[in-house]
Amino acid sequence: MTRHFLDADNLSPGELAEVLAVAEEFKSDGSPAALAGRTLAMLFEKPSTRTRVSFETGMTQLGGHAIFLGPDDTQLGRGEPVSDTGRVLSRYVDFVMGRVFDHDCLVEMAEHATIPIVNGLSDTAHPCQSLADLLTIHEHFGGFEDVSVGWVGDGNNVLNSFAVAAAMVGLDLTIAIPEGYEPSDDVLTRAKSQGPIPTLTHDPTEAVADADVVYTDVWVSMGEEEEREAKLADFEGFQLNSELLPDSMPVMHCLPAHRGEEITNDVLESDRSLSWSQAENRLHTQKALLTFLA
Repeated sequence: MTRHFLDADNLSPGELAEVLAVAEEFKSDGSPAALAGRTLAMLFEKPSTRTRVSFETGMTQLGGHAIFLGPDDTQLGRGEPVSDTGRVLSRYVDFVMGRVFDHDCLVEMAEHATIPIVNGLSDTAHPCQSLADLLTIHEHFGGFEDVSVGWVGDGNNVLNSFAVAAAMVGLDLTIAIPEGYEPSDDVLTRAKSQGPIPTLTHDPTEAVADADVVYTDVWVSMGEEEEREAKLADFEGFQLNSELLPDSMPVMHCLPAHRGEEITNDVLESDRSLSWSQAENRLHTQKALLTFLA
């Protein structure tokens, strides 16, 4: 049976632990040419820095090859059904990674493909980022036991996947979010089925008070530009800055950051920032994921 990775809970907790352990090995010892002769097709509907470079570099380091397919490079842009694209790519390559707007696009492709489909980002989930986040937390704290995370910001795709992944490894997560932007019931139900139930609050100070590390992401995601002014007003008081955060409180941000909005420049550039480790760990965790799915 073909395995896909459309969100974090497509892995079992044991499989997630296995992927993270292999990622740590790859990071410390280098990776073997485990995917020699294999090809990854990378479908991009959205611009990217970290996703493209980390997947393409990862395939090269694993001895394989990656093909970049932008929005104008395939027949998808001219109306070919996603199902047909999934079937055809299955005859050519060994994996497909998609960075898309509509999550259902990846779901449909996975239903018709006979090779692993990996979610590089969709409107509802960003599980590859969650893998990197977990590896970063594990490195910084030496494990997950008794680690509390505060999320301060939007209920977006990054939070959706992170909430589920955090529950899978037993992290205590408190989510501070303005009213009306909370994660869906589906996300909270899936998190509850995996481990500790995330705590929801509308007060950022509550999320920070007992946290060991605080995580944020942009308030205005790609495709939400028309909502910008309304969201900036709604998220007033949710910025990660030196007034909200205790001294030396570690902070996470998946990047790119809108400095001066969800996080101040001085916090992002300080020694407390784990963002650069998160970015690096995209490479190692995705290599481990691909070798697991192979």
